Amino acid sequence: MRIGIDLGGTKIEGIALSDTGKELCRHRISTPQGDYQEILNSIVRLIQQIESEVNDTGSIGVCTPGSLSPTTGLLRNSNSVCMNGKAALADLQELLQRDVRIANDANCFALSEAIDGSAKDASIVFGVIIGTGTGAGVVIDKKILLGANAIAGEWGHNPLPWPQESELPGAECYCGKLGCIETWLSGPGMVRDHELYNNEYVDPEAIADKARFGDDDAEETIQRYEDRLARSLAHVINILDPDAIVLGGGMGNIKRLYENVPAIWDKYVFSDKVATQLLSPLHGDSSGVRGAAWLWSK
Repeated sequence: MRIGIDLGGTKIEGIALSDTGKELCRHRISTPQGDYQEILNSIVRLIQQIESEVNDTGSIGVCTPGSLSPTTGLLRNSNSVCMNGKAALADLQELLQRDVRIANDANCFALSEAIDGSAKDASIVFGVIIGTGTGAGVVIDKKILLGANAIAGEWGHNPLPWPQESELPGAECYCGKLGCIETWLSGPGMVRDHELYNNEYVDPEAIADKARFGDDDAEETIQRYEDRLARSLAHVINILDPDAIVLGGGMGNIKRLYENVPAIWDKYVFSDKVATQLLSPLHGDSSGVRGAAWLWSK
């Protein structure tokens, strides 16, 4: 049995999977706010609840925003800010008295979809989560590519490729640089772009709805977004050449992207034909917690 824990800013979700990937049980609790030790204690209690219900002991994988620094072993860039700078892995292992594996949420998303999701037949998978931020993970032959600095897939903090004059220098990103992909492709990025052109504050779902019903301003916003997404993913294809790109997060719910973006990226990819598929996630919001469980797949 494999247990996955998805540590989020507002909730902690736990799941138990059989060796074949069948869901055995699932539970969700609120994330204690601002209390590092209580967050760890809550994770331990959730694991104990799952193991008691299933009457079995499982391997434990944890999915979290942020990542462990390979230099210090401390967690960094978590949206549960009290976790940052803490030895979360070592402390959890001490509490549980067994091995634990921790991975970034985008890596877990990509792993879940590569193992038994929409990209299960792909050798190289680039899994993208686009919501309030923009993250990604790389999975090769069902294994996460971590990298020397544990930042493989940090695609959102590169500049928007082939920028137009009107896109320069770009908005300031929280990382301190200008014009990062995240500032254009995140949900807030689309909202900012639409507001800039139309002096109208509308959320991404409403923009997509308005475009579907013939609103010209919303349609132009979506078309600008599709071209920027195509350019940004073409950059990835030119470097990684994945079999599949899986698009998760709230922005992945805009259905037209799956047809329109591949039609656009052809002119940016350095190949006569682009075989890479752009796929929607099979497991959706469950991919993070399932991917955490699959951290023990090898």
